[in-house]
Amino acid sequence: MADAFENLNPGLEAPARQAFAIGTATYGTALAQTTRALFVGTGGTVVAEMAGGNTVTFAGVQDGSILPIRVVALGTATSATGIVGLV
Repeated sequence: MADAFENLNPGLEAPARQAFAIGTATYGTALAQTTRALFVGTGGTVVAEMAGGNTVTFAGVQDGSILPIRVVALGTATSATGIVGLV
């Protein structure tokens, strides 16, 4: 399939080009890649270790939310599930 955008450098405002599932078993460990956003399938609390080094808690995240945050790990207190890292 042709991709009219394949030769363009993606900016930070561009849509994600890849995605990976973040299973609950990986909460508390470093992610495979730093994300540009998270998709949250089933809502709850998201405890995110940010790319800048601080940790922040997002309470009451709704089902189907996209959080435009650069994350390196999710904390073990994360209750949300079905999370997908967008890169």
